[in-house]
Amino acid sequence: MANPPDTSARGAARTYVGIHDDEYGGMTFLGGIVKDGWIFGFIPETESCAGWTYAALEALSSKVRDAWGRYGYRVDALPPDIREHHTRIHAAAIERARALGWDPELSDEEE
Repeated sequence: MANPPDTSARGAARTYVGIHDDEYGGMTFLGGIVKDGWIFGFIPETESCAGWTYAALEALSSKVRDAWGRYGYRVDALPPDIREHHTRIHAAAIERARALGWDPELSDEEE
């Protein structure tokens, strides 16, 4: 994981804000894990992962990596039902992100 979990002065693990409160509605690395968790059915689409620890997100990420690995990390290799799920979830995420001002043409350095 890119950022190791930080701890507060009280010693509690830092938690994820949830996909709906994440930058541009989840157009981040962690938002991608959540969306892929939905796509592969590891978590219900009603689960935003708000309040999840980074350890819990890493466990979900591991499951997601294993699932993608079975399909060679290629959308076109997904079974039709999962591919449809992927298309629907990502189309909705892109629409939501654009409504929040996300521009896919801007690189991280330009934002």
